[in-house]
Amino acid sequence: MSAPTLSPRKATRPRPGHSGPARRDSAREEFLRAVRRNISAHGFLIGAVLCFSLFSWYPMVREFILAFQKNEDGKTTWAGWSNLTYVFNDPAFWQAWRNTLLFTVLALLLGFLVPFVIAVVLNEFRHGQGYLRLLVYLPVMLPPVASVLLFKYFYDPGYGLFNRILAIFHLPEQQWLQDTTTSMLSVVIAATWMNMGGATLIYLAALQGIPGELYEAAELDGAGLLRKIWHVTIPQTRLILSLLLLMQIIATMQVFTEPFLLTNGAGPEGSTTTVVYLIYQYAFNFNNYGSAAALGLVLLVVLAGFSAVYVRLSRSSED
Repeated sequence: MSAPTLSPRKATRPRPGHSGPARRDSAREEFLRAVRRNISAHGFLIGAVLCFSLFSWYPMVREFILAFQKNEDGKTTWAGWSNLTYVFNDPAFWQAWRNTLLFTVLALLLGFLVPFVIAVVLNEFRHGQGYLRLLVYLPVMLPPVASVLLFKYFYDPGYGLFNRILAIFHLPEQQWLQDTTTSMLSVVIAATWMNMGGATLIYLAALQGIPGELYEAAELDGAGLLRKIWHVTIPQTRLILSLLLLMQIIATMQVFTEPFLLTNGAGPEGSTTTVVYLIYQYAFNFNNYGSAAALGLVLLVVLAGFSAVYVRLSRSSED
């Protein structure tokens, strides 16, 4: 009798229904672990989004809506383009833009050049650089109102520090804030002293990242100080220079605190009236919130257009 042959056992595959719940439970547990692991990060992110939504995005949307509305006798109605028409026909509009552009140009000549020069000088120090950085950044840590009032004391025509310095050198005293020819320059000087600390430290950090071999090679080629700055320092810090230039232009075109506290906003014959101060006048002096929003919208469009053109030119120059 022959032995019975055993047929090979077929491999049994698990049913799909049996592994599904286990797989879903594993995915759920992995998701919960990821949430618990990142719950603090998500909390900070949600808080930042809520803050931006409440204090940045909502005011921008509300301003855009107000620019096309008017409020009369407690009733809000759509005004169309009448607010923009009123703003463009206001003589103070063009004067405010001229003053704002003048402030921007003067602030760039001082506020963009002076911090870079100070950073170059500080970079040459090998000892006590930390104390010098603190000294340069100290004006930024002071409250803006305190700094502006300090300069208002300096500009006083009777007992101010600046006129006393002029008297020492037998130079004629100046009506710094009361004269149309010096009022805007006085505001620029105060704003430059208040805000140059941050830019100086950024420039200094960029300078310290430049390899020393580049300066050594320039010295071997016979380059002096100015040629080293022009051919080594500026090309190596071009990205930082471009970024701060754009940020300073945007910031200077929104100046308000310095002229408001130094010259009561308008200055002699309106020589320090800026666009942002005119927005303040429309809203809080004239109770014309529609025109204030319309002027703010114009300023937003101008800054956005300038930023877009600047970014486009920067990309084309890099290509």
